[in-house]
Amino acid sequence: MDEQATPAQSNLDGALVSSLSVVEAQPLEERAQGYAGVYEELRRRLESDDIAQ
Repeated sequence: MDEQATPAQSNLDGALVSSLSVVEAQPLEERAQGYAGVYEELRRRLESDDIAQ
């Protein structure tokens, strides 16, 4: 596949990496809650078709 990332995709990817970096920096006891938040945000975007196709 020779798909090029669009600027919108790059921004979403960057936001996801940033969110995951924040979660990873949290103490172990708080990470599950952080990952749950990231999961819910991604689920919400996918279900609302908010992600560029």
